[in-house]
Amino acid sequence: MHHHELDPFAINRRHFFKQSSTGIGAMALASLFAEDSETHGILGGPEATPRAKRVIYLFQSGGPSQFELFDDKPYLRENHGIELPSHVRGRETGMSSHQSSIPMAGSVCTNFAKHGQSGQEMTDFIPWHHKIADDICIMRNVYTDAINHDPAITFIQTGAQIAGRPCIGSWLSYGLGTDNKDLPNFIVMVSKNGGGQPLYARLWGSGFLDSRHAGVEFLAGEDPILYLSNPDGISQGTRRSMLDKLKELNDEQFRRELDPAIESRIAQYEMAYRMQTSVPEVADVSDEPQSTWDLYGEDAKEPGTYAANCLKARRLAERGVQFIQLYHQGWDAHGGLPGSMKDRCQKTDRGSAALVMDLKQRGLLDDTLVIWGGEFGRTPYSQGALSKTNYGRDHHQACFSMWMAGGGIKGGITVGHTDKYGSQIVDADGNPVHATKHHYHKDAIHVHDIQATILHQLGIDHKKLSYKYQGRHFRLTDVHGGVIQHILS
Repeated sequence: MHHHELDPFAINRRHFFKQSSTGIGAMALASLFAEDSETHGILGGPEATPRAKRVIYLFQSGGPSQFELFDDKPYLRENHGIELPSHVRGRETGMSSHQSSIPMAGSVCTNFAKHGQSGQEMTDFIPWHHKIADDICIMRNVYTDAINHDPAITFIQTGAQIAGRPCIGSWLSYGLGTDNKDLPNFIVMVSKNGGGQPLYARLWGSGFLDSRHAGVEFLAGEDPILYLSNPDGISQGTRRSMLDKLKELNDEQFRRELDPAIESRIAQYEMAYRMQTSVPEVADVSDEPQSTWDLYGEDAKEPGTYAANCLKARRLAERGVQFIQLYHQGWDAHGGLPGSMKDRCQKTDRGSAALVMDLKQRGLLDDTLVIWGGEFGRTPYSQGALSKTNYGRDHHQACFSMWMAGGGIKGGITVGHTDKYGSQIVDADGNPVHATKHHYHKDAIHVHDIQATILHQLGIDHKKLSYKYQGRHFRLTDVHGGVIQHILS
């Protein structure tokens, strides 16, 4: 085993060393530090040849409506305002279950068209996506367990609806480790002034894994990471001297207590010291040529915008960061959906597409897995007031759309079908697909299947990456999940 915290005899052994001579205790200390100085994770490297070296996850928080983006439903437009048949209503939240009427809501996007040589069908709400039609795999048949935001976003990030589990980036850090000594293995950026559903740091937390595997949030502004820069009057030499003394004190405490959390604390202080140089270098985009701004747009010059974070994600990918996660809030549209959708698309469409195009032109897309999507989709019926040009949509967990690109994923394909209402997943012949997470089904993609596929593309068998905690083994996909083989190139 690579990590002593997994050793069932670790506590007894530490007690032995603690009560033994100084010489044996020192040997133990040296041994444990040697283990933790290794850069590989618990797996010792990928189990199979990885198709991807890194992941960029563009998370659209709140639940984007598939009907205005990737899953056109002419039937809803033709029957706009007519009551949705009760047998297709499906699971409802308490926000719309009390409505006396459940009218179908046809999308205001009538300009769905085929784009690229592959003919990927998309709305005109996202014109920049048209440019990457041949690079992305659109999945219209994703489904999840939860129907409310907090459990749903926790589920897609950690594999459980209840908080406390490690997230995807932490599992990857734990499993694969890192060769990057100057930047964190897992970095998170949240678009500024997002509004909408709240986001919590636990979504990029390490749960019961070592805290070194937690995501590090980059902020907008002069200090991307709080308290990283030296205070006025403190030179780099002074900081180095202070850290050396602090390490001596931590080493002494470790000799007395043999607590692995102390090792983590030392490692994080040292990483912070190295980041004082590496982080400002990543954040400083002054060396980017005009072609970058022509691609990402002027928004990318304003720190904290989605476009700026997409550009920063590319810079981090170039520097070997393994898992980069962007969050953009505000997709929760219970009312006034056409207006809010246009706004969210205007803020994210160009950045998402520019990132894919930028990675491709730099030769990075082949081994970078890019993921776009939210925690669930929206209902085919209107929540609240309905007019010809305005409506809202409630949460819908039974089917929604996501896309992937690069990292060994087939580009220029759309997989999955939904019925004419957009209420449930069907097969190619229109027959309902009664899928559950307990049994993998090729025509329906469960959240655990997404997670299993992410790990697979990085060379990890999701069934083998586990951690024993509180008497049982845990894994990202729980006891479920299957690799989505038919989208792999």
